[in-house]
Amino acid sequence: MNTLTPASVDALLPLYPEWVQELARRYFTKTTNQFILHGNVRDLIPLPEPDGFRYVPLRDFLRDDLFAPRDLVLFYDRSTGLQFANPATREDFFRALEGFDQLYGSSYARQLPRDPVRVFTLLERYFRLRLAEGRRIACIIDYAETIVPATEGAFASSEDRDALVFLLKWSHDPLLLQSDFTLCLITENLTDLHRQLVQNPYTAALRLPLPDEKVRQSFIESYLGSQTKAFLERSELSPAVLAHHTAGLNLIQLRTILADVLENHTPLSFERLVALKKAFIEAEAYGLLEFIETKYTLDMVAGHHRAKAHLRAAAQALRQGRYEVLPMGYLVTGPVGTGKTFLITCFAGEIGIPMVRLKNFRSQWQGVTEGNLEKILTLLEAMTPVAVMIDEADAALGHREAEGDSGVSKRVFAQIASFMSNPAHRGRILFFLLTARPDLMPVDLKRQGRAEEHLALFYPSSQQERDELLEVMLRRTGIPLSLEEVPSALRKGERAFSGAELEALLTRAKFRAAAQGLEEVTPQILQEVVDDFLPPTYPLEIELQTLVAALECTSRELLPEPLQNMDREAMLARVEALKQLLAIR
Repeated sequence: MNTLTPASVDALLPLYPEWVQELARRYFTKTTNQFILHGNVRDLIPLPEPDGFRYVPLRDFLRDDLFAPRDLVLFYDRSTGLQFANPATREDFFRALEGFDQLYGSSYARQLPRDPVRVFTLLERYFRLRLAEGRRIACIIDYAETIVPATEGAFASSEDRDALVFLLKWSHDPLLLQSDFTLCLITENLTDLHRQLVQNPYTAALRLPLPDEKVRQSFIESYLGSQTKAFLERSELSPAVLAHHTAGLNLIQLRTILADVLENHTPLSFERLVALKKAFIEAEAYGLLEFIETKYTLDMVAGHHRAKAHLRAAAQALRQGRYEVLPMGYLVTGPVGTGKTFLITCFAGEIGIPMVRLKNFRSQWQGVTEGNLEKILTLLEAMTPVAVMIDEADAALGHREAEGDSGVSKRVFAQIASFMSNPAHRGRILFFLLTARPDLMPVDLKRQGRAEEHLALFYPSSQQERDELLEVMLRRTGIPLSLEEVPSALRKGERAFSGAELEALLTRAKFRAAAQGLEEVTPQILQEVVDDFLPPTYPLEIELQTLVAALECTSRELLPEPLQNMDREAMLARVEALKQLLAIR
């Protein structure tokens, strides 16, 4: 882009990434001269050349290509202070600085300042001086979140406020807008920047996405070059297959994998690639995303036949690429111990696509929570197709009406809600929101277009379901007893035991057998454990969780027969009565 003019832009732009095309279009309107580059800003940028692409860091791309026609290109960050694209620019700046020192009695030419306010003061005088002479200028400010951080006005330091005012003033300054001047702010997370700057109508935020499959394959082929044969001798995956299975990785991470094969002669199997990808993405997400790896399938889930049938149909649609028939997400409800987490974990073994668990991304520090979430959502968008499990969703996702945390929960809710309702994500990013209290979740997340399908799980309600659950738990805990040897209270008692309770009882029996020096659990020991077991003292909470799950369920087939025939008005009345008895909302 060495001759960036309106006449030539149409021919050149298709060769560049979309964010470059958008920057050029906005620049030529002469209404925007300030751009925020965010997202995958620490990666390599494909630079088009006659025989393909060259891959360079963003800083080099801005200096040597995008702003190559500019007379003066300057860089600034808090660590290194002011830097210059070439010696000529540095000499020109210091000539202007000497005049400034003579006029104001300062000594900046001997020791350049690094703090933003004094640097911006010098830059503003320099910009005005050189732009008045018709010079063309570009200024790149890296790690912008350290200069105008996302703090509330009352808590911002004097330096932060002054730096913000400089940038806001420059964005709509008539001289800067009419001249050939561009300011680029670079940050990984847009939410780390002061909201007043991000929402400024004179500032354009451009997101650099993670590379798609086409870009990844082009990079792999370019990097390998004449070493393709040597790579294939040590890799089970061809360049095309490697590109397909590295969604969510950036080019630097991909280069690390390739270099390990070529330079260290490390064999690359599919299993090793999966492990490397998992490690890279979890590290990139600051450990807030966890890949769910399981050897189980839905065959390991006892009961819940209708819920399993629905999930198997969804898994088949995913494997066939029929994303358009899938819901945007699922709300999985039910009382504690009904196996919500286990059910979705087993579903991960059926679908053939990655599933990740969203861990606690909240932080006590101002702005960090929103930045964490932005990073996670960006990675999810690049990993498609992917399934996302959020346990205890009622507590994790915030609420539009939340108070007392400086608006963090409101902003988290807005980010999640907007992301979940994006039509482009249908079937490609499949959310599973798990909770025992769906009534505490905001309606905006449960409505159609977000968590559309509501699956409700309940304690076993028939003899067949009880026996099936008991057989699964006996196998899982390794206790070789038949159903006839199991205490009748577990099979036919008035109280239905949840899967979690059965597993706990059977584990206690194993512990008691080991304490007595026995290798196996006997029917007598199991009977002793059952007789000793005291049921939980929160039956009202269990009843409440059961009723709210039934009220949320979007399929009558998923409800046990007693709940199918229960009047919904009566259910609502009982829920309100239970809440009053429990003194909860």
